[in-house]
Amino acid sequence: MSGLCPVIRVEPLDPLYAAEAAVWARRLNLLPEGEAGFALQVGPAGLQLQALGADAPGPVRVDFIEGAVAHRRQFGGGNGQLIAKAVGIQPGVRPTVLDATAGLGRDAFVLASLGCRLTLIERHPLIAALLQDGLQRARLDPEVGAIIARMELLPGEAIETMRHWVPDAPQVIYLDPMFPHRDKSALVKKEMRLFRPLVGDDDDAPALLAAALALASHRVTVKRPRKAPPLDGPRPSFSLEGKSSRYDIYPRRSLKA
Repeated sequence: MSGLCPVIRVEPLDPLYAAEAAVWARRLNLLPEGEAGFALQVGPAGLQLQALGADAPGPVRVDFIEGAVAHRRQFGGGNGQLIAKAVGIQPGVRPTVLDATAGLGRDAFVLASLGCRLTLIERHPLIAALLQDGLQRARLDPEVGAIIARMELLPGEAIETMRHWVPDAPQVIYLDPMFPHRDKSALVKKEMRLFRPLVGDDDDAPALLAAALALASHRVTVKRPRKAPPLDGPRPSFSLEGKSSRYDIYPRRSLKA
């Protein structure tokens, strides 16, 4: 991960949330007020990240109940989705998956909605806070809560966590290192405008791949831009290509029912 992190402050959207905002400021070691490039805002809809400035896009938050994620859950194609094939979902097979670059949790939620049990790691504390908040809110939803129950968020750095893994090894490790999106949708552009200055690029992606290959019992799946080269290291055995993305597959053992 590279790049200097800009100044971030925490602010309540209403005085009712001042105490909760103070808790987040202490937990994340952020400014409670003052000049900043970004604001972590606390309000009735939970946490959201807002870039500050005249041309700033709208806020980003994690929402597993409504919006694009809900639409994909209902109409995304089920087991026929490319990501499902990429992690080895098939009749009678729902592998345990470690998403070591969880981000906002969207891909993990898709896999959990298809029946996989997910462990998530997001190393950037601010993005992890947004993800944790979204998971907590969705856990209370009568329809989505059962899906969220299959998702567990771990704190910390993915490479070190994988190197010192104690539980049973995950069958599949899923990696989606940061790369410049070429997707034209306003949503992706908005999120990348916010996260690029905060997160930078995953310059240690080859080390991430090496740690994943050493831990996964059955397969490592890496999401890449469709025309990007594979990550430095062993070559993938095969790839599944979509319109804008590609999944590079590093199999170790067959996933069987």
